[in-house]
Amino acid sequence: MTVDSPPRPPRPDTRPATRGTWALRDRPAVVWLALAVLLTLVHPFVPGSRWLMVHLVLLGALTHSALVWSTHFTQALLKTPSTLDDRRMQSIRLSLNIIGVLLVLIGVPTSTWPVTLVGAVLVSGAVLWHGVMLHRRLRHSLPGRFRITVRYYLAAAALLPVGAGFGAFLARGLDDDLHGRILLAHTMTMLLGWIGLTVTGTLITLWPTMLRTRMDVRAEALARQALPVLLAGITIVVAGASLGIRPVAAAGVLAYAAGLGWWGRALWRPARQAPPRHTSTWSVTAALVWGLAALAAVVGTVLAAGSWTEVGESYGRVTTIAVIGFAAQLLTGALSHLVPAVLGGGPSVVRAATAWFDRGGLWRLVVVNGGLLICLAPVPGVVRVIVSSLVLAALAMFIPLMFRAIREAVRARRELEASVEAATAAATRPPRIGPEPGIFAPGRLVAGIATLLLAVSIGVAVDPSAAGLVTAGGTGTSAPADPKAPFAGSGAIAPTGATTTVRVEARDMSFSPSTVSVPAGNRLVIELVNVDTKSPHDLAFSGALKTERIMPGKSATIDVGVVTTSGEGWCTIVGHRQMGMVLEIVAEGGEAPGTTAASGTNTGTSAKIPGPTAATGNDAGMRLGQKASADFRAVDATLPPLTTPAGTVHTLTLTVEEVVLEVSPGVWQKRWTYNGQVPAPTLHGRVGDTFEVTLVNHGSMGHSIDFHAGERAPDEVMRTVPPGGTLTYRFTASRAGIWMYHCSTMPMSAHIAAGMHGAVVIEPDGLAPVARSYVLEQSEVYAAPGAGARAEASEVDADKAAANTPDAVTFNGIANQYDARPLTARVGERVRIWVLAAGPNRGSDFHVVGGQFDTVWSEGGYLLRAGTDAFGSTGGGAQVLSLGAAQGGFIELTLTEPGNYPFVTHAMADAEKGAHGILEVR
Repeated sequence: MTVDSPPRPPRPDTRPATRGTWALRDRPAVVWLALAVLLTLVHPFVPGSRWLMVHLVLLGALTHSALVWSTHFTQALLKTPSTLDDRRMQSIRLSLNIIGVLLVLIGVPTSTWPVTLVGAVLVSGAVLWHGVMLHRRLRHSLPGRFRITVRYYLAAAALLPVGAGFGAFLARGLDDDLHGRILLAHTMTMLLGWIGLTVTGTLITLWPTMLRTRMDVRAEALARQALPVLLAGITIVVAGASLGIRPVAAAGVLAYAAGLGWWGRALWRPARQAPPRHTSTWSVTAALVWGLAALAAVVGTVLAAGSWTEVGESYGRVTTIAVIGFAAQLLTGALSHLVPAVLGGGPSVVRAATAWFDRGGLWRLVVVNGGLLICLAPVPGVVRVIVSSLVLAALAMFIPLMFRAIREAVRARRELEASVEAATAAATRPPRIGPEPGIFAPGRLVAGIATLLLAVSIGVAVDPSAAGLVTAGGTGTSAPADPKAPFAGSGAIAPTGATTTVRVEARDMSFSPSTVSVPAGNRLVIELVNVDTKSPHDLAFSGALKTERIMPGKSATIDVGVVTTSGEGWCTIVGHRQMGMVLEIVAEGGEAPGTTAASGTNTGTSAKIPGPTAATGNDAGMRLGQKASADFRAVDATLPPLTTPAGTVHTLTLTVEEVVLEVSPGVWQKRWTYNGQVPAPTLHGRVGDTFEVTLVNHGSMGHSIDFHAGERAPDEVMRTVPPGGTLTYRFTASRAGIWMYHCSTMPMSAHIAAGMHGAVVIEPDGLAPVARSYVLEQSEVYAAPGAGARAEASEVDADKAAANTPDAVTFNGIANQYDARPLTARVGERVRIWVLAAGPNRGSDFHVVGGQFDTVWSEGGYLLRAGTDAFGSTGGGAQVLSLGAAQGGFIELTLTEPGNYPFVTHAMADAEKGAHGILEVR
């Protein structure tokens, strides 16, 4: 009889639980990236889109990847049993994190703070649970090398709840000073702590593996020595931000950078032994360089800012570098290596997948990194838009390449597994897609550079003046003038052969000096320096002789030619000449003004600009009253619904854009807009609500914003923002009203008339619901001569705006649009119409023909309320809501018969210029 021996206990399973495909591991990061790309395409239509894009990448994709891969590397390094933290437990944790991220992404844009708080708690809980499981693995592992990597992960996991707490505090709504401080504490804790420590801990072992070389023998020691320095740097940053001491916060970032420098020595030797060859290693290399650039940008922003408010408002550049340069390239680079590696199947399978990631790799790297450099430079808005779209496309290519690489790896692995001689095949049979020696090739480098140059060229072609091109010659210097123009006079005075060179500064809507004296007969050369920090400027002397448009801090030289008679030059940017940007040229001992041979040059010495002549208004060629085309779409006048509770924090981005829009059916003008529309988006809230508005200037000149609904000192929040700049304006609505907001850059009349105005509707307490609510903003249009077809669209005529001689008066930016597309109501419905006289120059006397108002509310109070007037009498009614420029109010009425009820301003000359519409009652 044979007695069986007792079975041996099973060996601990030390294989990584993440081998093969796993949807919850592989897909969420790519989904978050895809959502960020999609949001970028539709961002003008999504409130808070910039915040969402940043957090889809950092909180969504990068946090998920940090959870997944730190677990993977911990298990691989410590060789602990997978049962300590099996796939089921990891899946629960990852799902908890995804739900938390979704709640944060919903709660912040909708200003629903409880939802945001719950989301932050769930994300923090998932990461803390993750940290506990890592610590458990550390306790159950045998002594070995690189346990320091896991300690990096533990420190990172401990810091995330701190950063999430700062983030939840930000979402609560803070004043500008505290907002800037907490913003720095939040971003540095998350980027340097949660993400930074996870990355540095991983790259100690991953970097040599990616390069396929030996690691530096000092790597573990360097990592151990650097960790206290990195943690100290984070602590100092948070302390400095919390205490409001900017130099201390900057010192913390520098201390962190010093720790990175010490740690980075472990990466240098492997890179020298085996330089980067594939897309994965080059992407990570670029990410590390941009990470250092982000640290430098933080230090520069904190030290250069005059206040914490300015720190918060100047954070856009830091965010761009961190998200695009560092985070996006780090994630795509790491995944390009890790995904093939963890799919398994042998070297041929890995090579097959890697080859797909390397497709177009060098082109993508050149476009992303070169494009980012271009976007960070002071380039024209149209160039930035085109190049940024190209960068987005290059990054987005990673998504289909990843799915194709996974598909190819799965195919190759199945073929190997199906083969009887799989072991031999794995070593000898070449993959279907052969490995490349590396992605670097001169032709691909040239292709990437050529793509960027083509994009820039297209932008320059679209808007050459904004791009800084000269009218008649080389870069930076205008071509020499004709010797007889613009100040050569009759030729009676011979040229002396001498040259007078003068430095002229453009600042604050003036030239300094404002008068330049030149000995008659001398050639005049002017070096124009734009010392204005807010707006570009130029200098013109005739239609053919002018500088390029000079951005703040830049300069250009213009050769005026021989001067024998006096005259003047001016800035051609709309409105700047009207504000006094005129440069007087005085020829000493020269001919009398008026004898110049140059046409189109004002030769008098007065800086005053003559006012409009009798040929203004509709005589200038703007054709009103045209029939609307079948595809004409009127501006939606419906008041956006108010669904949020009192005390809500509303976040939105207003982007300055110059677009061609209709100002009357069939009549077009180049409009200056917020978010590409006139009027600008209507904001709707209650007393006690906070509005956080980010202004992004994608225009070709300086712009600003002034919210009448807020009570703020104008110095900072209403300052002019140069092209490419940003500003954050926060205010809390303390009183009810329909408040105007508008650009306050001078000349204000031109900026408002060009379309830069909108309404903030703050409802009074107890406002009863009605069947329909509309918003009408009355404003004027000042068109240049010949305005009409879309191809002929010109900008606002600043002279007409200054003289108050409009071509059209509109409701919601388009004359007569509601005649063509009436507003609607039904018999017996109560209708409320909010009216704002946006001007810039004229008020409104709003009247509904055939109707009577039983409620009139103007400038914060009721003049008549449901049959009761201001003195308590009943039975009264009203016929007109009279408003001065920038005033607002609302009326209510109920119409008892079907029909078409015209609404107008009862200033009939303005009604006949287009302030007219129809309320169709069915």
